[in-house]
Amino acid sequence: MIKLIKSTFYHEERTKKALNKFINQADILSFNDRCLQFEEDFSKYQGRKHSVFVNSGSSANLAMIQALLNLGRIKHDDKVGFSSLTWSTNTMPLIQLGLNPVPVDVETDTLNVSSRTLKETLKNHDLKMLFITNLLGFCDDLDEIVSLCEEKNIILLEDNCESLGSVYQGKLLGNFSLAASFSFYVGHHMSTVEGGMVVTDDEELATMLRMVRAHGWDRNLAMNDQQKIRKKFKVNSTFYSRYTFYDLGYNLRPTEIAGFLGSNQLQYIDEILEKRNKNFLRLADKIYSNKNYYPMRFDHMDFVSNFAVPVVCKTKKKRDELVKKCSGKIEIRPIVGGDMTQQPFYSKHKKNISKTSNTNSKMAHEQGLYFGNNPELTDTELKVIESVFT
Repeated sequence: MIKLIKSTFYHEERTKKALNKFINQADILSFNDRCLQFEEDFSKYQGRKHSVFVNSGSSANLAMIQALLNLGRIKHDDKVGFSSLTWSTNTMPLIQLGLNPVPVDVETDTLNVSSRTLKETLKNHDLKMLFITNLLGFCDDLDEIVSLCEEKNIILLEDNCESLGSVYQGKLLGNFSLAASFSFYVGHHMSTVEGGMVVTDDEELATMLRMVRAHGWDRNLAMNDQQKIRKKFKVNSTFYSRYTFYDLGYNLRPTEIAGFLGSNQLQYIDEILEKRNKNFLRLADKIYSNKNYYPMRFDHMDFVSNFAVPVVCKTKKKRDELVKKCSGKIEIRPIVGGDMTQQPFYSKHKKNISKTSNTNSKMAHEQGLYFGNNPELTDTELKVIESVFT
């Protein structure tokens, strides 16, 4: 069976030895210097001013929404567009935090929201924010989406959990928005076992994210930020300042183990991405020429980095045949979480269902699947994949 991912870490034996040594020597394993170091390292890699490390990519999404609510940049009942073909925790925080989610359909040839589908949604909905998912390493015309959001004064966020390293028009995905989330879950581009990151160039937002991450207190803020907030709320006592909760927050803190792993795995990121890209280009050349599938368009991108390869069949029958052919040979899954509007939680908790056309997302949900693309795939395994899908 060709699994979605073979190992917990890249260079797993070497990484486990280094991790074992770190644990044996570490004085503190709760949030501390290693987490801060990984934040610094990731900011340097991604080219963003601030990185805020949390315990999962899902928590990163939640933290972004809560932070913007705390700052008053969005308000309860505001309409927020989201990519309808996505993962549950891109949509759930919008419902959980009292916003009004509006699904935005995707294009069949990129599986991503485009300026065209966004314009269709804007005909019927005034959006305050767009929470876009860069699905499986791809994007559509993000530059046009950015322009449209600027024109309409729409806050743009990116869920970039599936697209670490992908490049569009000379810019890394995750750098087109006010803030973006990343995931370091096992099987994604790099692993801290569990872990996520929010990146932004907005200092006020970064400060609030650090508070949201840790109960709403100021303990992990820079000293000058602590002094500002304590002066604002007239908290003068050192005794009470460490246990003053200034705004709504959670416990989303990662551990020093995850921080160590983040910096450790980041040293291999270029090698990881190059292998994933090479695998994808080899497979895409053969798979997407098959007339039974909808072709994927990616020639508008400078570099495609994904951890899974999507296939959308032109009929349900063909998809079912593929599922049988993969049985016992290749691990497959639906395309991410599918169309969120088809999921039970959405109709249960979203009482006023927005009337939008999710034709393409629904089709991908019903006729699509994906298989893993990991940097440890062998030539033999790639040939097996080719034989099944071409």
